[in-house]
Amino acid sequence: MAALLGHILKTQKHSFLLNITRSLDTISSSSLHQTPFTPTTLSRVKWLGSSGTEGVCGFDEMVGGKQRKYYMLGGKGGVGKTSCAASLAVKFADHGHPTMVVSTDPAHSLSDSFAQDLTGGRLVPVEGLNSPLYALEINPEKSMEEFSTATKKLGSGGVKNLMQSMGLGMVADQLGDLKLEELMHTPPPGADEIIAISKVMQFLESQEYNMFSRIVFDTAPTGHTLRLLSLPDFLDGSIGKVMKLKAKLGSVMKSLFGKEEPRNDASELDKLKASVVKIRDLFHDPDTTEFIIVTIPTVMAISESSRLHSSLKKEGVPVKRLIVNQVLPATSDCKFCSMKRKDQMRAIESIHNDSELAGLRLCQAPLVDMEIRGVPALKFMGDTLWR
Repeated sequence: MAALLGHILKTQKHSFLLNITRSLDTISSSSLHQTPFTPTTLSRVKWLGSSGTEGVCGFDEMVGGKQRKYYMLGGKGGVGKTSCAASLAVKFADHGHPTMVVSTDPAHSLSDSFAQDLTGGRLVPVEGLNSPLYALEINPEKSMEEFSTATKKLGSGGVKNLMQSMGLGMVADQLGDLKLEELMHTPPPGADEIIAISKVMQFLESQEYNMFSRIVFDTAPTGHTLRLLSLPDFLDGSIGKVMKLKAKLGSVMKSLFGKEEPRNDASELDKLKASVVKIRDLFHDPDTTEFIIVTIPTVMAISESSRLHSSLKKEGVPVKRLIVNQVLPATSDCKFCSMKRKDQMRAIESIHNDSELAGLRLCQAPLVDMEIRGVPALKFMGDTLWR
């Protein structure tokens, strides 16, 4: 990147821009908290990184109103979802909204983005802001430990005891060799998404999270995100089937053994089903939830974004905005840069001809000669992108 900028800076403004670049070189990832951005520096950096065809994201609409709103940012891996999500959270907080930013990506990078340790699976206040901003990296391993601890409370004969209470003790003895207890402690496929959904349930129902009027999700790459968004429908259907099966078993138990199945489990299933339906409705509500697709100006990334939007429409998830990140500035002196920018402009033009993406509000974020890490850098990115 330094070589690219060396070519870009060979213009008639060479000495002016060179001073800016030297000042940026002093702002390393380890010193972002110690080196404040001044308004003069910020405006010059923005000018240096501007693509010249910036899209306006409509932030005034996003920040308006005190009703709680959820923003989910997702897309192909490596397009800068975390930086975009973190900068949006900082922007909301700076505009007076108590905000929480949550990473549902198992390969977390929120800690790197904020230059602060956010691990541990708990809410952590973000340093360097006057307004309330909290971050949470969902820890799948810790959550699975909690799940395993909860299942162990059934005791060593938990599954067998449950089946005996239903009058199926003989069947439980015959199935003993299958080691059902071990299955109870084995994380199922899709455990990361299930844990993320359980956290969303807490956001909706827990008093701990009532203060937040904006919740921003930094989601996993496309495949994981689609599983997360489709999970409430799957769980709703699965719970419904289990409830029907339990009802049938209850009537069979009564006719065969003169006793009904205990109702406690059924009532818990009712509560779980209601929570899952609430989340499903939340994901589909355009008044409270918006999914923002993040991409970069390459044909492959935009093609995946088109497929993602198609899948989100099928799921009924509202999408209004598309962020094109890492757009090169215009230059005439660097041949490689000019060719690369032409490729990017062709890719961006393809968005306007894409039936899935053409109707979205197009936002652009420039490629800059610094690492977006720490609150000052995220503020800079927020001022550049979220306008």
